Formats: sequence, structure tokens, C-alpha cells
Amino acid sequence: MTENRAYVQNLAQQYIEAGKPKEWFEQLYSQANNDNTAIPWAEMKPNHNLVQWLDHHNIQSQEKTALTIGCGLGDDAEELSQRGFKVTAFDISPSAIEWCKNRFPNSHVNYLVADLLNPPSTWNQTFDFILESYTLQALPPELSLPAISLIANFLAPDGTLLVICRGRNMEDQLDKVPYPLTKNDVMKFVDAGLSLVDFEDYLDYERSSSVRRFRVTFKK
Repeated sequence: MTENRAYVQNLAQQYIEAGKPKEWFEQLYSQANNDNTAIPWAEMKPNHNLVQWLDHHNIQSQEKTALTIGCGLGDDAEELSQRGFKVTAFDISPSAIEWCKNRFPNSHVNYLVADLLNPPSTWNQTFDFILESYTLQALPPELSLPAISLIANFLAPDGTLLVICRGRNMEDQLDKVPYPLTKNDVMKFVDAGLSLVDFEDYLDYERSSSVRRFRVTFKK
């Protein structure tokens, strides 16, 4: 897995330096050839940071809409669907979306190929719940601000946004993907019109190491 992470970082860096900061996702998923071990973040189960949040808030929904941003192989979207949400899940990689549909042939999730930075206009103020997990940190910092504004605009009135990401201090140097976010980065959602509900800053113990995480809840 460590070797895969290094490969992914180098692949992303090559595309970013070539001025194509989003195209590396399709390259990664298509080359994986249905081998999930080639995708470092694919645990083939819902993100435990999401599940903990849903359980803590006793989230069960009837007929509310949800959007999963950068859905990868679909586990988080399926978790939300099982809890009653009408889920739309998208990824920029057609191979990732095909993979989701093959994994969950009887799913109620609406899986779509879409670009976060060029989204359908019909998504504006549409979703009651939005999950942004690890997508912003996969984008170069100069793309984060427009992405944040678009995500905030997807949220319906009185909707909830949950952001899960790697966290860092302002003085920490950025190197390669993933690009951890600062608290100021995440708080740009407030500038985009949302209200902060909760900001969690904690160590997430995964595999044999710990990662600093932010888990942040906003309301519209």
C-alpha cells in the first residue's frame, strides 16, 4: 500500500505539472483494472469517520436528498442510501463510476460522471445533505476556493454539509497530493454563505499510523 501511495502521488504530480490537475483520477482508476488495492483510499467499506458522525447524530433520513462528492468506489454513498437518503454520487472518473455500478448492481444510488468544477446547473440549492470527504485535499490549493463555493451552492436551504479531510497548520509545507487543509481553508465555507456547527480536530488512527483529521459540520 505504501508503494501504491507513492505511485499515486507521483502520478498526480505529473498531471498537475502538465496543467491537467484532474485527469489523473481516470488514469488511476482505469489502470487499476478492478484491483482495489491499487487505490490507496479504497477500503471497500464506508469511511469510519463518516459512520461515527452518522451514528453520533443518529442520522436516519426519509426522502431527503444527499450528494456524495468524488464518490470513488461508492461505499460512503451506499451507507447514506442504506440510512434512507436519496443519494446522488459522482466522480470525475468514468472508470470509477462503472466500478461502482458493477459493485452495487441493485443500488438505489444515482451514480454519475461529473466534474466538481463544472457541475450540472440543476444541482444548485438541491441537496439536503452533502458529504465532501477527501476530494478537496486531492486538488491543488488554487482549485479549492472555486470548489468550496460550488459545494456550498449545492446545499438546499437548511441543508447540512459534512467535510472530512486531512488537517494541517498554516506553517506546514505542502508537498504532494494529498494537500491537507488548514482551518482557514475549511472556514471558507462560511465565506461562501454557510454557518459553522461543529469543528473537530483529531488524530485518526489508520493502519499503523495516525493522521490529523478535520471533521466539520456546516448548515445553510
